Amino acid sequence: MAVLKPLRPLLAARPTPVKPGAESRLQNLVVITGYSGAGKSTAMNVFEDAGYFCVDNLPPEMIGSLVQLFVHSGSKVERAAVVCDVRGGVYFEALQAVMDELKARGIEHRMLFLDAAEQTLVNRYKETRRRHPLAPEGSVADGVAAERELLEPLRARADVMIDTTGFSTTMLRRRIVEELLPHQPSGLLAVTFMSFGFKHGPPRDEDLALDVRFLPNPHYEPDLRPLTGHDRRIAEYIARDGRLAQFYEKLYPLLDFLLPQYVTEGKSHLVVAVGCTGGRHRSVAIAEHLAQRYADHEQLTVTASHRDVDKHPRDA
Repeated sequence: MAVLKPLRPLLAARPTPVKPGAESRLQNLVVITGYSGAGKSTAMNVFEDAGYFCVDNLPPEMIGSLVQLFVHSGSKVERAAVVCDVRGGVYFEALQAVMDELKARGIEHRMLFLDAAEQTLVNRYKETRRRHPLAPEGSVADGVAAERELLEPLRARADVMIDTTGFSTTMLRRRIVEELLPHQPSGLLAVTFMSFGFKHGPPRDEDLALDVRFLPNPHYEPDLRPLTGHDRRIAEYIARDGRLAQFYEKLYPLLDFLLPQYVTEGKSHLVVAVGCTGGRHRSVAIAEHLAQRYADHEQLTVTASHRDVDKHPRDA
């Protein structure tokens, strides 16, 4: 049987409410809890993408210490989210006590509880072949049942309860944004147009890759070789035979269709890699052009990066 250790009090006998903005910058604290397999990791990712300071697998007795740091006058943390669950050997009477103390202090906080049907939780564990934290040597079903009994009192006092039965990851992300981040722009997709050179190896983190080595290569022009795709003379050279314009005619409709689809899916980051031979001329010019074209899109934040532009060209 678990042994409960007494928590250190967060306050004196008569707590003085902390006024957000006066002694600290902390404006919002979200405690994420619920059943194993119900989507707590996905929830934490949503808050992290929204700019929250996030801590995973935090025992309840540590929440008080963390809040003490957040409300310190030197802290710059304004929004935080912590995941608290049975993985840390946690005993939820302790978590309930901590939530009461936060309320007494006047700390703005909410508890998000993620629920799901027992069979859904069992199926998710079977799909991932993971062991349930409450039944490491037994059946997943036994662990799910034990956790449900343990957490039922906590579920009743949650500020927001989301049943993820039948939810995809995208559906859960949307629901969390709607319930807990109403002022957060939910459709913001960070897009990076990255140039690279195939001779220096393939990109490692691309979502989409475009090979533009079919275009005229400025490397073979002595006057153009020292330049990079940032110079308009490179763009003019690779566009001279009309194939670049034809390429854009095909590429624009594809990206115009795909980017909103990724936004709808809930994707937060997208890397579009554009590759030429050395990564200094054609790919740089095209990545810069695409970044400029989509820079003002209301659902996107756009940047351009150039992996190999500073690598010195070699003779052919």
